[in-house]
Amino acid sequence: MKDYIQLGLDNGLISFNEDKSRITYVYQKKERNYNNPEEKVQTETFLRLILDYNYPESRIRQFVPVTMGREIKEADIVVYADEMCMRPHILVECKRQEVSEAEYQQAIEQAYSYAFALPSDVKYVWVTSGIKSDYFEVDKNQDTRNQLPDIPQFGVENIATYKYVYDAQYLPEEKGKQKFFDLSVIDQSELTRRFKQAHEALWAGGQLNPSEAFDELDKLIFCKIWDERKPRRMGEPYDFQIITVTKDEERDEQKRRTKENANLYNRIKALYEEGRNKDREVFRDNIRLTPEKVRTVVGYLEGVNLSETDLDSKGRAFETFMGSFFRGNFGQYFTPREIVRFIVDVLPIKNDSKVLDTSCGSGGFLLYALNKVRDQATSYYPNYRTDTKQYAKWFPYWHDFAEKNLYGIEISEQISRAAKMNMIIHDDGHTNVITSDGLVSDEDIFTKTSNHGFKYGTFDFIITNPPFGSTIRQSEQAYLKTYQLGKKEEDWLAVKAQPENTRDGQSTEVLFIEQDYKFLKEDGFLAIVLPDGILTNSSMQYVRTQIEDWFRIVAVVSMPQTAFAANGAGVKSSVLFLRKWKKEETDKLVDTKKNIENALLKDSNYLALRTQWDKEIKQKQKLKAEEIKGKQRISTTAAKQTNEYKSWNAAMLEEYSAKIDELKTSLTEQYQQAKQNNLPDYPIFMAIAEEIGYDATGKKTATNELDVIGEELKKFIATL
Repeated sequence: MKDYIQLGLDNGLISFNEDKSRITYVYQKKERNYNNPEEKVQTETFLRLILDYNYPESRIRQFVPVTMGREIKEADIVVYADEMCMRPHILVECKRQEVSEAEYQQAIEQAYSYAFALPSDVKYVWVTSGIKSDYFEVDKNQDTRNQLPDIPQFGVENIATYKYVYDAQYLPEEKGKQKFFDLSVIDQSELTRRFKQAHEALWAGGQLNPSEAFDELDKLIFCKIWDERKPRRMGEPYDFQIITVTKDEERDEQKRRTKENANLYNRIKALYEEGRNKDREVFRDNIRLTPEKVRTVVGYLEGVNLSETDLDSKGRAFETFMGSFFRGNFGQYFTPREIVRFIVDVLPIKNDSKVLDTSCGSGGFLLYALNKVRDQATSYYPNYRTDTKQYAKWFPYWHDFAEKNLYGIEISEQISRAAKMNMIIHDDGHTNVITSDGLVSDEDIFTKTSNHGFKYGTFDFIITNPPFGSTIRQSEQAYLKTYQLGKKEEDWLAVKAQPENTRDGQSTEVLFIEQDYKFLKEDGFLAIVLPDGILTNSSMQYVRTQIEDWFRIVAVVSMPQTAFAANGAGVKSSVLFLRKWKKEETDKLVDTKKNIENALLKDSNYLALRTQWDKEIKQKQKLKAEEIKGKQRISTTAAKQTNEYKSWNAAMLEEYSAKIDELKTSLTEQYQQAKQNNLPDYPIFMAIAEEIGYDATGKKTATNELDVIGEELKKFIATL
């Protein structure tokens, strides 16, 4: 997209004071407050009239007085048909970018009132908020509004019924003939505003709730992208734009708009059906908007090139827009981009890698994996845009990865659909994103989706941020008993072997560790965000032991307390990088540990000692009861109920308990020492990130230590 402000400065059309709080329009020698949001829109519109529409600066006036009854108002911009600036040709009304749809419609009425109040005939009206524009032909005699796709350029009399065409920049310019425009790439902030404004326009009237409006906007974004992908000849118009009906074709103003809306709706519906026929999982129901509402949304998006907008801008815009109404209830579905980028960057993911996120949320990890592979393709085939042979290799390199090697599971149907949309916005990769509980078996997933790709033991990389804090209970999910970490851990120092017992419940993040282990290939990598309690709490030792048996621990990178605060979570967390052992290595580790346990039990005579102490306890209890019985001439049962016996028994049991604890502590220490001596000794990358590029509110900061940590970790992983 053109930087109109810089072009205006370069051409001497505008200037700023030192802190850019004041702008001067050089030709008119007028200084204005540039901190005013409407002034920024007006500045860019003024520059576009000169740079895009070729109007001489001498024929443009700003802040033109308009007499409205007894009041004097100001028209923002008037373009004149003569050098003396006596015959108004175009009147422009500018509003701030965040203007609501209702306020925008009021601006149209205001512009028309100014046009009728100005002397002579104003032929055209342009109303713009910077992110949306409407153009009208004015006829004072008939008091009608003929909507146009654009205003005419300087010297142009006849306007086509559309504005945006493919490869417009390569069309030869002819004097007196309309100049067409191609779609423009815009930055993240403007794209976010367009999404939000379009979304608000759909639900603000009360016909849809925000969630329903989100789904409908999703569908139209899908149509927009599908339209951009359609093959076109140079100069051929896009379908996703307002194409007007001429007065010659339909004289009645209302009928003309109805016909325009019907034509647009039919084009959008055709785009939707084309895409939906390819993959009906994306959207199962029809577009439920009225033709007029469709027109409203198209007005915000018709000139934007979503396909060419870079990944980071599209991803942030889409998720910022989603988060504006989802984040309160669905904050867990959004992993901060800085953490996502860090994890994906350090892993050696390639185009033939099979990648999975078992709780993919809005699809952030999958998107960055896709972008990583696409960047690789670009580096291998830098001339793919102009070299046919390179393109034939470049396109399958990343597209086959997106279609066949990228997988995601999301339990929420609405968020899953949003993830698919997010992937489509980024040039696809949505095919294998499914709605399912990420903890059910691969067989259950196949039964539900008929997707053979979700098979245990087949993934090279799993990158995920599982939901924290919720508990899966056996009474609610029968699959808990199929998880080893869903069962009570075996105590090697127990005197009696305990029967296998399923826990009453287990946290989701613990179960996802095991589920990810099942999905991984041997030597496959798992990068998972986990609460620090799993890594530090003594009650979680059995989980750490199991991780040790299943994985080679590659790295632990600690995140700051505020890492997820902006998403509504305050749990201190770390990113754990793991590599799945081969089966024989896991078996060897388990056997080694079992041998250490057996040796220690044997050398310490632990079981015999425990049996002996149990006998001593019973013998002492018997003698004490007999003693009290003889003294008080009561029964043995009554003797055991006396305060004397209870006090003595508690002290005696505490003494033996201390002896047992001392023995267990000694054996546990010996066990840990023996593990150090007998288990494989390998380096683990450890790092603490205190600054990660944003603060607790999500606002960007200057320092991101993950960049430096990531470079070092990447080198470390390359040595494995």
